[in-house]
Amino acid sequence: MAQFELTREFVDQVKHLVEIKDEAKTLELLEALHPADIADLYRELEMEEAKYLYLLVDDETAADVLTELEEDERKRFLASLPSEVIAKRFIDKMESDDAADVLGEMDDNRQQEVLSHMDDVKSAGDIVDLLNYDEDTAGGLMAKEYIKVKDTWNLPTCIRSMRRQGEELDEVYYVYVVNSDGILTGTLSLKRLLLSGGNQTVKDIYNDDLISVKTDAPAEEVSVIMEKYDLVALPVVDSIGRLVGRITIDDVVDVIREEAERDYQLASGITDDVESTDSVWIHTRARMPWLLIGLLGGIISSRVIDGFGDFMNDNPQVSIFMTLIAAMAGNVGMQSSAIIVQSLASGSMGLETTWGKLLKELSIALLNASVLSLILLCFNYLIDEGPALTYTVSIALFSVVIFASLLGTFIPLLMKKMKIDPAVATGPFVTTLNDIIGMMIYMTIGTICYSIFV
Repeated sequence: MAQFELTREFVDQVKHLVEIKDEAKTLELLEALHPADIADLYRELEMEEAKYLYLLVDDETAADVLTELEEDERKRFLASLPSEVIAKRFIDKMESDDAADVLGEMDDNRQQEVLSHMDDVKSAGDIVDLLNYDEDTAGGLMAKEYIKVKDTWNLPTCIRSMRRQGEELDEVYYVYVVNSDGILTGTLSLKRLLLSGGNQTVKDIYNDDLISVKTDAPAEEVSVIMEKYDLVALPVVDSIGRLVGRITIDDVVDVIREEAERDYQLASGITDDVESTDSVWIHTRARMPWLLIGLLGGIISSRVIDGFGDFMNDNPQVSIFMTLIAAMAGNVGMQSSAIIVQSLASGSMGLETTWGKLLKELSIALLNASVLSLILLCFNYLIDEGPALTYTVSIALFSVVIFASLLGTFIPLLMKKMKIDPAVATGPFVTTLNDIIGMMIYMTIGTICYSIFV
């Protein structure tokens, strides 16, 4: 399927067909689109136009489109529909994990109404089970649809059961093997199943080398495991090892994207997870804490400079490089903290110790500081700023780069040990702290240098 590009002309065409109620031509346009493309189209339509299209497409497509919508858009749309329509048109056609995500966005009363209209009681029970798990755990990510066989079955029995179970699945990633107690023991290769004789049992050919997670495993841990071992699906077990679900790669991609968005917002000084459609108050509440920290940092920096007021009055030329020192402190701190946070998030730090990481960053900082301070030294020497100012800014820059790099490395590692999201360190926190300490270093070195050379 070629990649679809949503244009204003296409949207206007659909709007016109909806207005004149031309079902045949509207369906002809929609049938050529992927559910994700239809979701993009719905975002450009009025609520009544979107409802018309939803009721026009088949149930399976409608369910797929609903899962592609953003949470706020989905909430607004479902709020306009009766519970029975939601149950039979959408929830009944979804995999259990998607259905649980949709129902999880509703209040308890609406959940009960929708579930009461479901035809498949077993599916409704599976969804209720999933709703009891925290959404940021393996239990909250998993789906109940999978194929499992018992290790004592012979191969003909195994194949018959797999056929029955496979009718409910869109994709078959793995066949899981359990014992008589339902405890996960391994996986069954379809290739080995096809090439084996009919007198063998599952126990004779299954693979007992498998990776699984428990229901309470954090979603971030799940994503790291699936990325590390290149898995397209990961089985989930309960506290005693019984198979209860499986997580697929598309669910993990959503986790990775959401985690990246949250970390980016934290690094940008936004404390809450916000969307562009959220209210002015929500956006203000999310941004204000770090803005207040920045304001406090600015006040402290001004007090630091004021503490060197006599020195600044006697040597006003020092102020020329204040912004340079502050900017370099912030930039170096951001670089170091961003690298550490990225390594922690991806799990790529391995066995490297905190002190080992600090030593490595110190080596990098020494090289960077030497190059930058030497360039600044040559610049000031060529324009004849005088030895006092020349040595002040060069030594201060060297010191600030070293300190900012170590601070940007140490704080995320410390936050990780304290069970605080290290992404906080890459935002205004490190920048503001480096600004304050950078000014202190600059003014202190300036006082010393001017006492020597002037």
